[in-house]
Amino acid sequence: MNFVRILHHLLTGQLAVRRVFPAASLATIEHAIKQSEMSHGGEICFAVEAALNTTPLLRNQTARERAVEVFSQLRIWDTEYNNGVLIYLLLADRDVEIIADRGINAKMMKNEWEIICYAMESAFRQQQFEAGIIEGINRISHHLQKHFPRDLTNKKNELADKPVILY
Repeated sequence: MNFVRILHHLLTGQLAVRRVFPAASLATIEHAIKQSEMSHGGEICFAVEAALNTTPLLRNQTARERAVEVFSQLRIWDTEYNNGVLIYLLLADRDVEIIADRGINAKMMKNEWEIICYAMESAFRQQQFEAGIIEGINRISHHLQKHFPRDLTNKKNELADKPVILY
């Protein structure tokens, strides 16, 4: 059991999310997702969580495990072409995870997602949270444009573009 991690989670509250993602940043991220989705046939969702609740924390749940849960809860998997992508940030751990549905994941090498996560985490270390998420959206969009070009006759917005703040 990692007591430092537990303490970090217990001390990271919802105000931390609002501090690093004020309303203007959330609006900018939402706009970036909307703009991105105009250039490809995929769907991107950004979700941020301040910290894990006590039970998952004591079970030593990883950010990756939590991201998979969130992917399911938000129904990112429920897109016509199985090309939904979740960017999940667990703020207390400063850990970002990308969970992609099978349609896009099958066309990507695992390290490509890790490279995008690393770029975002580098920005976070410099306290550039909005810029880090925008960079991640842009990089994911590049891959979605390549593998799922936009079909102008049949493009519908299947997932909300507004960032999700988990409580």
